[in-house]
Amino acid sequence: MPERISDGAEDVVGMLTERIEARFGMDLDQLKAAVAATPTANPDATDVVKWHGLLVEAQSVLDRTEDDLLAALQTQPSEVDDPTMDLAHRVNAAVTTRDGRALVVKWFLDPDAPGKKDLAAERLARLRPRTGPAVQISAPHQPSGAPAPASAVRAGRPGR
Repeated sequence: MPERISDGAEDVVGMLTERIEARFGMDLDQLKAAVAATPTANPDATDVVKWHGLLVEAQSVLDRTEDDLLAALQTQPSEVDDPTMDLAHRVNAAVTTRDGRALVVKWFLDPDAPGKKDLAAERLARLRPRTGPAVQISAPHQPSGAPAPASAVRAGRPGR
């Protein structure tokens, strides 16, 4: 049975923060500092720190939205009005956002997660930023006295 993220009694951010700290062997603040200092040193750590930040942001939005809904419900008579119902929908959307981001963090933390050891993983690795140039950025050295390339001759440019 899949692990359930959205459990009111469970602190999702706290649980995932503990798993991040265990995975990388350091406090989250230390990990953030290390990623900030050298973001390309460990792409997995960089991804986890980024998505953990997004998760914390989503949890904050959820907390505020829940507080707004509770305040509105305390002023309601027996029937809920449309603005309060809109707040309930915003809470549902915030839970969905928070849970989605939590799942992404969990995926980054699981080395055996689907898509990490197959063609999709290879494609993901190619999308990550490179640490150096992918192609040669300077023209190849041509020894003096060598004939100019045919493309230079056709373009009417003098050879070396």
